[in-house]
Amino acid sequence: MKKNNPITESQTAPVKVRVWDWPVRLLHWGLVVCIALSWWSREDLGPLHERTGYVVIGILVARLLWGFTGTHYARFAQFVRTPQATLAYARSALQGKAPRYIGHNPLGGWMVVALLACLSLLTFTGWLYTTDMFWGYGWLAELHKYLAWILLGLVALHVAGMLWTCWEHRENLVRAMFSGKKATPSKDDVA
Repeated sequence: MKKNNPITESQTAPVKVRVWDWPVRLLHWGLVVCIALSWWSREDLGPLHERTGYVVIGILVARLLWGFTGTHYARFAQFVRTPQATLAYARSALQGKAPRYIGHNPLGGWMVVALLACLSLLTFTGWLYTTDMFWGYGWLAELHKYLAWILLGLVALHVAGMLWTCWEHRENLVRAMFSGKKATPSKDDVA
């Protein structure tokens, strides 16, 4: 005999809230693909490397525009915190007491800025190298190469920070960046 259970599955399933909209997710994963292709084709300065660079420029322009006009969690004003707030967050993170942020935490917000700035410089130097005025200059090629290594370091820090945050708050941020949804904020979370 089957018992009546007053609690339905929808009542026990964790409630999700939309955090990252489709433009943020599309631009994020587009950058991941383009950076991987650019790194893979770095020794061959042929059409693939150059074309992915131009796609990155388009993504950067779109992300900058969306950072000022997009939805709540896409806006820079929502996740770029003051240096004081960022340092306070870093101290609490080192103590294992960092609050959960629904959008980007303060360190993550500044990582977004650092990645976008580095990619902007990287694509600018890459574009300069295609112009008649700067074609063949060794210093420019070296600068482009060093910026690529800096980008790789920033990506490693970004992934490490994301993994730490996943562990600290028991939350799958990779899934959230695909679905756009995270668990509903609790009273201790920063929305």
